[in-house]
Amino acid sequence: MSSSEKINSLYNRVVTRDLPDHLSLPETAELLDCRLRDVRTMLGDRRLLAVRHDGPLVISSDQLVRTGEGYDVLGNLRGTLMLLADSGFSDEEADAFLHRTEPELGETPIAALRAGRHRAVRRVVVGLAF
Repeated sequence: MSSSEKINSLYNRVVTRDLPDHLSLPETAELLDCRLRDVRTMLGDRRLLAVRHDGPLVISSDQLVRTGEGYDVLGNLRGTLMLLADSGFSDEEADAFLHRTEPELGETPIAALRAGRHRAVRRVVVGLAF
């Protein structure tokens, strides 16, 4: 990992530390400064992933990154979520995959995505699909 990737990874971990681990859909809409309908569209477009943990749908806060004055969706997440769905992963399985340490990556796939290593994450997904 290059020094800029390490700095980027550390920065992305630090900026979401002030958020709870999971956000409701209305909380996500507020953070993204958009309507609840827009968050639901993002879920349908696989730009965000929501799962149910004994209650309403929640979104893990590590799918968001801090921008200048607010938050935005992690940019390289969509392609990975689409690949996971195409590989037969349910939303719950995709969430578990993203948050489980993957030996080939040496970290969780979501941490690798936040560090800009989306190609490595997608190689792992393709390997799991077969």
